[in-house]
Amino acid sequence: MTLNLARPAVSSQFVNLEEGFQKTAPSDRPGATDRAALEAVFAHIDGDSCPTDFNFHMHTVHSDGRLHPKALMAQAIDIGLLGLAITDHHTVGGYHVARSWLETQQLKHPTESFPQLWTGVEINADLLGTEVHILGYAFHPEHQRMQPYIQGKAPTGIDYQAAHVIAAIQAAGGLAVLAHPDRYRISSHALIPEAARLGINGIETYYAYDNPKPWRPSPKQTKAVRKLGQAHGLLHTCGTDTHGLSLITRL
Repeated sequence: MTLNLARPAVSSQFVNLEEGFQKTAPSDRPGATDRAALEAVFAHIDGDSCPTDFNFHMHTVHSDGRLHPKALMAQAIDIGLLGLAITDHHTVGGYHVARSWLETQQLKHPTESFPQLWTGVEINADLLGTEVHILGYAFHPEHQRMQPYIQGKAPTGIDYQAAHVIAAIQAAGGLAVLAHPDRYRISSHALIPEAARLGINGIETYYAYDNPKPWRPSPKQTKAVRKLGQAHGLLHTCGTDTHGLSLITRL
């Protein structure tokens, strides 16, 4: 596997962040569970952030994706991502493989710059009587409250309720985000206020609902979701929801 460690140009609002990562020793960079560092990134996410600067929604062979975690990380480096999270369904197996591989590469290439990897997961949950997906980020995987959600299968009973999913992610030190809020049976105009009432941290504002190539956030949905998120003081995230072999498309 050949790695292209040259970094392409990034959006201007992230130049200082990139320089900070490059000038900081790997051991002193934000950790995979550094919630504050991730919140700082989310505070600057916009429609141009994904898929070449950041990507916070992707799947590997550990759930329903086609990419091996090592191949995913190599591709992330080739793209020039600054930060990412693997969000396999109900497992952190892919994240652990990716983290181990990334640490090895950092030791082999100590002067090179690598993407920041945060913990991530995608969890099925009931919200207003419909099934939604909640993304968890920067949580501690070993935390007791996360165990019902990382066993490789969807939660049941009380663990399936959105309020409990959100609370568990936050109890484990993480951020909870409503995935693709305009893709469900119930309108985002109902789901987002209810998720906010339950204490969710953010919403996946920038999402490609029609699977375009090249990837771009869907204009109509993005405008509505962003407005709702701002009205409820929520963080905004972006992600390709990759299930195929390319991190710059969904399928």
